[in-house]
Amino acid sequence: MNWKDKAIDILKASLTPIPHELSELDWKSNLSTKTDRLAQHICAFSNHQGGGMFAYGVNDDATFSTLSKEEIEKIVKHMGNIAHNNLSQALDIDHAVLEYEGNPVLFIYVPEQREKPIFLRGKDYHESYCRVNGQTRKMSELQVRNMIATSQGLSFEARIAKRDLTKNDVLHLLNFRKFFELLDKDTPQNVDSVISRMSEYGFCIGEGDEWSITNLGAILFANNLNDFEGLANRKVIVRKYVGTNNRDMVIEQVGQYGYAIGFEGLVDFIMKYVSTESIEVKREGIAVYPRVAIREFVANALVHQDFGISGISITIEIFSNRIIITNPGAPLNDVNRLIDLPPNSRNEKLAEQMFLLGFCERRGSGIDRAVAAIEGMHLPAAKIAKEEMCTRVTLFPHKKLTDMTKEEKVEACYQHACLINEDGKTMNNQSVRERFNLKKTDSSVASRIIADTLEAGLIKVANTDIVAKKLMTYVPVSYTHLTLPTIYSV
Repeated sequence: MNWKDKAIDILKASLTPIPHELSELDWKSNLSTKTDRLAQHICAFSNHQGGGMFAYGVNDDATFSTLSKEEIEKIVKHMGNIAHNNLSQALDIDHAVLEYEGNPVLFIYVPEQREKPIFLRGKDYHESYCRVNGQTRKMSELQVRNMIATSQGLSFEARIAKRDLTKNDVLHLLNFRKFFELLDKDTPQNVDSVISRMSEYGFCIGEGDEWSITNLGAILFANNLNDFEGLANRKVIVRKYVGTNNRDMVIEQVGQYGYAIGFEGLVDFIMKYVSTESIEVKREGIAVYPRVAIREFVANALVHQDFGISGISITIEIFSNRIIITNPGAPLNDVNRLIDLPPNSRNEKLAEQMFLLGFCERRGSGIDRAVAAIEGMHLPAAKIAKEEMCTRVTLFPHKKLTDMTKEEKVEACYQHACLINEDGKTMNNQSVRERFNLKKTDSSVASRIIADTLEAGLIKVANTDIVAKKLMTYVPVSYTHLTLPTIYSV
């Protein structure tokens, strides 16, 4: 898609519902005299995934100002000169005047550069800039190193987490016994055999007595993630709150272990705080949420997080009326297609190893399993939200149908349609009744939910030759049967 086709949508996203600047867009009322700062902005956009753009004619208070033809020409010339003369390499930028709700806006587009980072001319790569939460900031040393590695084609998993180690150092820092336990293999009795096997899996590299641990090895099997500078902020945080807001926290747990070591304990910890006691069954803990759904959505957050984003950790927040699971990085697929399409993964090696070690499902079936488990307990549908810098999954406890909003019923119906299509079936009134735990006499209630979902444009009639509504079947409008290669994912 041409950048001009996206510009208005991006501007609209920054203005509604609450005006805020985005990482890919910077408002400008007119031409600034601060050339150095403009160079930093251009530098940051050139390092940003997908590039970025200035919107001239938009004031700081989100109102609009009109630029004259002479002002537009001056801005275009000045920004072009900065892009060519003030950075580590000359950049070709583009511009266009586009109309937004009757207001002409000058867009200056800076494309992402293939070889990064771009930095200020006359400086070294330490003077590189990036965009974070709508702001231009100087990159950290770690961010610079990661960007260089990415530019050279090295995946996150293949990069070095810790170097200049002996074989014994590697075995001290990584829980190799857990590795062999998960493989259901006996632990070799000598160091060389252990190192050799872990090297085969890409957890460490080296020869002789000069070894390094990769990010893949550390993120999965670190005894303590704090031992690895670049991974300390990849620890999983669980917070339990009193009530429905975050003002009063009961407990916070920050995980220290690599994901393969700590995963089952993490799920156990979450389930402990989402269970209620039943006196009738001798105070046995009754799960409010299905363990399968918790497990799959947490695994999904681990595998599909964007390791290039700093300042956002994987968090699980437990409230009295919901659980929120947040991971850095927006989903690569449309959130409405996460059930019927295998997800794209930023971290293929991590996804593959999580599958081989028994934590993830093949073919993207993890989301399907989570949704099926939620339906099995007749809970409201999980809400999966794409945000600028993160993905947020919200799970809800049981609600009476009469307490559910129209939107909640529609979302549950749509997810049900997607799920049942994945089983090679079509949704009908009976299946909707089963989804919401309704009686046969409640067919009119199910029909109302189906009608609302049709009106929302999320489903369509599958058997258009049928006149009787009670015999009609439905499929999601986005559903397309695709024959795709097998991938490893949750």
